[in-house]
Amino acid sequence: MKNTFFKIVFLIACSFLSATSFADEYPSKPIRIIVPFPPGGGADVLMRPLSKKLTELLGQPIVLDNKPGANGNIGADYVAKAAPDGYTLLIGNSSLSISTALYSQLSFDPVKDLAPIALLVNTPSLLVANPKFKAKNISELIEYAKQNPGKINYSSAGIGSTPHLGMEVLGLATGTKFTHIPYKGSGPAVAALLANEVDVQITNTSTVLPQVQAGKLTPLGTTTLKRTPILASVPSISETIPGFELNTWYGLLGPAGLPKGIIQRLNQAFTNCLNTPEIKQQLISMAYDPDPSSPEAFSALIKKDNIYWANIIKTTGIKAE
Repeated sequence: MKNTFFKIVFLIACSFLSATSFADEYPSKPIRIIVPFPPGGGADVLMRPLSKKLTELLGQPIVLDNKPGANGNIGADYVAKAAPDGYTLLIGNSSLSISTALYSQLSFDPVKDLAPIALLVNTPSLLVANPKFKAKNISELIEYAKQNPGKINYSSAGIGSTPHLGMEVLGLATGTKFTHIPYKGSGPAVAALLANEVDVQITNTSTVLPQVQAGKLTPLGTTTLKRTPILASVPSISETIPGFELNTWYGLLGPAGLPKGIIQRLNQAFTNCLNTPEIKQQLISMAYDPDPSSPEAFSALIKKDNIYWANIIKTTGIKAE
């Protein structure tokens, strides 16, 4: 019995030392970061400038791999099933919390199968319209929607995406009805709006900022309680509908079981990256709000978001198809 006890202690000690040594050597090869959305979406736009700086900070190439589909669940599932060695990571966003509430049967558990590493940024959303659309502000949109129930079409990145839920919440808040046209990702949804296939869309500000600045899309309102500095002339929706707010977070996650040493190494690298003056300024100019956090704080945010979106989905009655 005594010998068995010492053997167990010895094995635990060896395991700890091995994990510590592994973390000390990390990374020793390229790191692949899964972007679970099509090119051109908010996650993709965010990671392009970060990957270059992270390559410098970590001493290994950062390889971005787009694996879109199922509101980000295909890419998230891929990471959830990957080896917990720090070489396959995920850029996730609020859609993870939405999926937890929306899908009764997922091939992975967003809470149990993924390890939060760091919150990266928050980003406001923006309600935009095709320039040919009659409404030029929120009040005109609401008036037109009430006079033409169900005739205003809006695009989204897919059923259950933040843009989808955002428009449904707007409809509830104003007593109006919009018609949802889902697309396979933010990029195609914006392309449909630019092509005048739909009338309006709520999406991440960073995704449509260049088109707004070029006059190709008309901004109707931001989803922050206060105006967004990068678009100071655009009123917030809350100025017309008090309390209306819709923001999206982006964060880094890995497979469950990722050693704490690797989590800390990655958290520090991403924090340093986001605090680099040129990176920080670049992200702000793209309508991202750098907000690096500890793994624990990020985990708490996800749990809070799970409750928030569960309530929204219950209220709107949205069902996954």
